[in-house]
Amino acid sequence: MSIAETVSTDPALAGPYQLVQQFYARQMRLLDDGRAEEWAETFTSDGVFNANAFPQPVVGRAAIAAAARTAVDDYARRGIQRRHWLGMLSVRPGDGEELRVGSYALVVETPRDGTPEIRSSSTCDDVLVHEDGTWRVKDRQIRRDDIRPGA
Repeated sequence: MSIAETVSTDPALAGPYQLVQQFYARQMRLLDDGRAEEWAETFTSDGVFNANAFPQPVVGRAAIAAAARTAVDDYARRGIQRRHWLGMLSVRPGDGEELRVGSYALVVETPRDGTPEIRSSSTCDDVLVHEDGTWRVKDRQIRRDDIRPGA
């Protein structure tokens, strides 16, 4: 039996929590590996990426891909490897077939030949939908701990 055969993709068997954890593991790995366009495919075509560090939300998969590509290329040019860690997941039913997922997120940055350091600590609140056989982010709200509301 291969490892692929032991990890169920059937929600009735594995439960949403395990599937959501696997989704985030894959999603964050895509971003950290510089695969911005593939990462953007984990959002719905009209997906929203909003962070309190941004002047306005990024809306639509194409815009999300472009913004991610710009960021990934900038970090690569500066010799910085980023790693996103999501944990303490809270998965609950949303409207219809949606799932609402809350998590804590840490971003670790390691400069070339440097020491890793935590760059940001945030909360992440997502609305996930099951589309074309996979989970996708319909709406993501990131709130960095170091940015006060209204600042």
